[in-house]
Amino acid sequence: MDDQNKKENGEYIGEIKGGMRPSMKLVVMGIIDKKPKSIEVTLSCKPQDEDAEGDVGLQLKISFMDKAVQRNARLAGKWGPCENTLSFFPFAPGEAFKMEIVCEHQQFRILVDGQPLCGFTHRLSKLASLTALRVFGDLQLTKVA
Repeated sequence: MDDQNKKENGEYIGEIKGGMRPSMKLVVMGIIDKKPKSIEVTLSCKPQDEDAEGDVGLQLKISFMDKAVQRNARLAGKWGPCENTLSFFPFAPGEAFKMEIVCEHQQFRILVDGQPLCGFTHRLSKLASLTALRVFGDLQLTKVA
């Protein structure tokens, strides 16, 4: 799978070598479509079985209609309670953005364009098992690091 394919269909799946750990930072940069509905960013584990779905340590669902950023996690196949408190909604149609997901000891901290957006307390204890980053939705990715 080369970069061309990954960016054209608006979906990116990347490997996080060695998994997540405190003080690690992921950066997602892109340009939001002119008429966006949603963008999703997921940090997950590789499933043990082909059929099974892996645990999700952090799922960020950005909804443009609701101007909301929902955070959740899936453990042993079950989604937990959704968190969606926000002080502001930083995403605008047609605009570029830079999202940083900072892994701390207690939580993930999410920043957008350098401004703290929200936090999400770890529900999955084995951070190192989070080895997959998936980004998809109504955007053109310019950089994932």
